[in-house]
Amino acid sequence: MPPRKPTPEGDTDFSRKRATINDVARLAGVSKKTVSRVINDSPSVQQETRERIEAVIKQTGYVPDPQARGLAFRRSFLIGLIYDNPNPQYVVNMQLGLLDAMRGSGFELVVHPCDRASPPLVDDIRNFIERQKLYGVVLTPSVSEDERIAEMLREIDCAYIRVASVALDAPGHMIETQDRLGGLAAARHLAELGHKSIGFISGVSTFRSSHERRSGLEEGLAEHGLTLAADHIAVGAYTFESGRDCARQLLSLPNRPTAIFAGNDEMAAGALHAARELRLSVPGDVSIVGYDDFQIASRVWPPLTTVHTPTRRIGQMAAEKLMGRETADTAPEDRLPSIVVRQSSGPPPQ
Repeated sequence: MPPRKPTPEGDTDFSRKRATINDVARLAGVSKKTVSRVINDSPSVQQETRERIEAVIKQTGYVPDPQARGLAFRRSFLIGLIYDNPNPQYVVNMQLGLLDAMRGSGFELVVHPCDRASPPLVDDIRNFIERQKLYGVVLTPSVSEDERIAEMLREIDCAYIRVASVALDAPGHMIETQDRLGGLAAARHLAELGHKSIGFISGVSTFRSSHERRSGLEEGLAEHGLTLAADHIAVGAYTFESGRDCARQLLSLPNRPTAIFAGNDEMAAGALHAARELRLSVPGDVSIVGYDDFQIASRVWPPLTTVHTPTRRIGQMAAEKLMGRETADTAPEDRLPSIVVRQSSGPPPQ
């Protein structure tokens, strides 16, 4: 039975009102349940019927209501982003990537900041998920590294993706950022420039990324017969202020390093500030390398050499995997860290 064409008379004039699922069912000559099955990609609808309903949906401009769809499945079409990352730009880029993948899908994004050190953390996240009836969640570092949260999600049968520097779960639940490779790239860059005395400003010790980036740095230095001296390591907090303070400490040493690798761009920007305070030129007296390649890296002076991490792309991949729309990873290199050389790094002083 072909779809009926809307007429100017009566309630089939959709130029003046929004079409409903009842309108689609009536015009296609099927039940509302069949329309719902087509909207939700059920394989139980015959191809001819599916095409007829899709033609009516296109003709009328019908747009499914995500909340109504959620009620039919006893859940919402909401995806939660759960994070405890101190870097605002990381969170923004992750959100943009998730939204890239969700555009046109009917899914919406809900964000939930948390404090991993909070005693009721797991209960708070569980309450958030159950209150919103979330379809699933994306966990970012370092909350993604908390096995208690993963166990709780499996217990309540909530779909989830963990973004982390190493594999912590089954492949279907993981997006690996492979931060060790970023540290390796930074070390190779500095060693190839001729630096032999390199300082490291690490991030928060509770973040796995801090350890992975240091591990990559040490591996890259070892390739060139170099080591990371104990007094050339300072522990930051992934913030501008901590990077400035740690760089002051390193650059005030009698045997100060000729280059500093900071665990993120915020700390690297703080290190630039400290170098200027101490009247040291960058890169003439000291080279500085960051990590992330966020907006700040190209906006400070001199612009930062940094390790590029495709956070937005990683967010997109996480949402695609969560929604079951993952495509073949034809270009895996587009989600791996890589060095971006700018003016903040150069050969060591003679």
